[in-house]
Amino acid sequence: MEDTLTLNWQEKVDSYAALSEEMGKLHPEILELAYSENWFKLFVPEVYGGANKKLPEILRLEEQLAEADGSLGWTITLCAGAGWFAGFLDPELATEIFADREVCFAGSGAVGGEAIKTETGYRINGQWNYASGALHATIFTANCFLKNENGEAILDENHEPVIKSFILKKAEVNILPGWSYFGLIATGSHAFEVKNLEVPENRTFLINEDIQVKDSGFEYPFLQLAETTLAVNSLGMTNHFIKLVEKSFHARSSMKRFTEPQIRFFTTELNRCKNEVQTLREQFFTAFDKSWVELMDNGQISDAKLADVSAISRKLAHACWRTAGILFPYCGLEAAKKGSEINRVWRDIHTASQHGLLTFEV
Repeated sequence: MEDTLTLNWQEKVDSYAALSEEMGKLHPEILELAYSENWFKLFVPEVYGGANKKLPEILRLEEQLAEADGSLGWTITLCAGAGWFAGFLDPELATEIFADREVCFAGSGAVGGEAIKTETGYRINGQWNYASGALHATIFTANCFLKNENGEAILDENHEPVIKSFILKKAEVNILPGWSYFGLIATGSHAFEVKNLEVPENRTFLINEDIQVKDSGFEYPFLQLAETTLAVNSLGMTNHFIKLVEKSFHARSSMKRFTEPQIRFFTTELNRCKNEVQTLREQFFTAFDKSWVELMDNGQISDAKLADVSAISRKLAHACWRTAGILFPYCGLEAAKKGSEINRVWRDIHTASQHGLLTFEV
């Protein structure tokens, strides 16, 4: 029964992926699937109506989602990942936000605005780019430099500018259409802005500090959480691409377009890429699982294990990107045809590779 259910959602995603790209956002049928499966609440504690899943299970699901459709996997990863902030929100605010069945967080990790302290809260101005899921998001997160009423930067004990994260509601932000890139089109990763927005004090939060919910997993460092979730997205898309490449090449070789030595060369190259990706996948989950077990057993993770997780996340992602480049020439013109499935997956992989977090392998 489980295999049948898995096949069903994957088939549905596959049937709507091209339509989602054409629309520039996830198709309503796919959004409904996400709501019914609670995918946007993957990290949300059960007390707030979330899926209450843990990171080991989430990473493996995100790999499957990205393999089914890069835009879906990326959107769920970024939006559900922002939903992880539930553990650090004011409980009253969190209860209000997550009562919405269709709650979806979008935002940006960049510091794009400033927040002036007022008597009742903060006055916010700013613009933030690349908010995946912006067109259907109900909540936006935004990082701001803090300033006093005189417009002077508020500094911490090290004389560094203080940065705080804020919760903004859909009706309070203005979406700025501008996601015009060649891949991950259906993520609808547009910019957003606010002008002179007054928010109360309880709209601020700090991640990995002041955990508001007693639930295992919120202590996992956000850097490695972000690295691992992005890495499995590239992995899932590459899994999809490899299957399409193999199918495409064999369809062309059946027409006697290649010699036997050429076919053997391709097969060797394909298997080499497959083995490299699969080996690194196994190493990735081994390193991650060790870090997770240590957190569950000891309440913290050693620096050495966190360094291992960061290193293998980068190594895996870079191997995926290399694989897409190596195998692309064997796909024929169908791979260069805008609108073909293999072209869409290739574009998604290369767009995902531009996220700054995993740019360098070292």
